[in-house]
Amino acid sequence: MSYLNWILRAVLFIALLGFAVKNDQTVELRYFFGYIWQSSLVIVLLLFFAAGAAVGVLAMFANVLQQRREIARLKREIRVKNKLAGVDDTHSIQPS
Repeated sequence: MSYLNWILRAVLFIALLGFAVKNDQTVELRYFFGYIWQSSLVIVLLLFFAAGAAVGVLAMFANVLQQRREIARLKREIRVKNKLAGVDDTHSIQPS
């Protein structure tokens, strides 16, 4: 299985390297106030891909924090209910 994984990585690397070599043309990005940025097409695509991934991670971050707070609240509830029921910690269901 490890060999298959490395072969797949090598094929993907070669495909992306071929894409980068074949698309080395200069592109112009025009902004407001006459500002123009010239760079290679591959660099521009890489930057916008990375920016999109970062925005996706940031959008997901709030949901992850909300889920962690909910898990902590539920763990506290379990501890309180076990304490009220008089169940010691060795026989109770422990939150992981």
